[in-house]
Amino acid sequence: MAKIPLELIELEEHNYHLLVQGKFEDGELGYWIIDTGASKTVFDKRLEQYYKSIEPLSDEEYQSAGIGTGMVETAVGEIAYIAFGKLKVRDQKVALIDLDHVNEIYRKYRNVRICGLLGSDLLKKYQCVIDYKYETISFSRPRK
Repeated sequence: MAKIPLELIELEEHNYHLLVQGKFEDGELGYWIIDTGASKTVFDKRLEQYYKSIEPLSDEEYQSAGIGTGMVETAVGEIAYIAFGKLKVRDQKVALIDLDHVNEIYRKYRNVRICGLLGSDLLKKYQCVIDYKYETISFSRPRK
C-alpha cells in the first residue's frame, strides 16, 4: 500500500479540490486533481512527451462531458509510467483533453501545473482511500 499526502486547495470558501503529486519516469513532477465524479482518468494533451496516442475501442469509449459544458473534444492515450509515492502505474489509458482552462484557474491560487485528473477507473483499480482527517490518499496494488 502506498500512502501519500494530499493537498487541499480552497478555490472558494469551503469548496476544496484535492491534489496529489505524481512523478513521471524522467523525474518531472506533476499535480493531479482527484475527481471521484469522473469515470475516466484525464490527461493534458499538451504534455505529449508522457503519452502515446492510441485508437479507442469504440467511438463512445472515451467521450468526455463536463458539467454545464456539453461534450469536450477528447482523444485517447496511454501514459507509460507515473508514480504516486511508492506506487508505480504503468500503461494507464487516459482521455486526452486540453487542460489550459483548469491551469488558468489554479494559477490564481497556487503555482502548480495540473497534468491530469484521477478518475474512478484508476481510483477503483487501486482501491484508493481518501483520509480527509490526515489529508492522505492510499493506493493498494490491484488484485489480478
